[in-house]
Amino acid sequence: MRVGKVSPPNAAHPAATLAAYTSSRIISIVTEKEKPLEWIGSARKDLMALPVHVRKFFGHALDFAQRGGKHDAAKALRGFGGSGVLEVVENDAGGTYRAVYTVRFEEAVFVLHCFQKKSKSGIATPREDTDIIRARLKVAEAIVKEIRNGKATHR
Repeated sequence: MRVGKVSPPNAAHPAATLAAYTSSRIISIVTEKEKPLEWIGSARKDLMALPVHVRKFFGHALDFAQRGGKHDAAKALRGFGGSGVLEVVENDAGGTYRAVYTVRFEEAVFVLHCFQKKSKSGIATPREDTDIIRARLKVAEAIVKEIRNGKATHR
């Protein structure tokens, strides 16, 4: 199969143009399996309370995760056993914001927590927030177990 430059659409022969485009570009078309995005607890409501540009930034990072990628700003959250729990941090004039999600499961990307970091003691995630993340990760694990057993009732 030949891959080359595709001519601009010909209004007189749209079917011929589509056939030429399809035959020459078929190997470059990638079908992406997008994972659903599941929100645990108040994570979605909390995200919607953040500044607009922070929401857009987090949404972009979550889109990467849904498509099986990892945004450059996403980093493994320490204390959660590896790279399955990720956080994205965004700074704003009003403070520092974080979104935490997990990609541990094939079934979905689970958004665990979205919040403004208020701790004045370094860059560590405050204990209260790590407790919320741990509890919501357990909820996500339970949901996945239900899905795998064919008893999904969380929606």
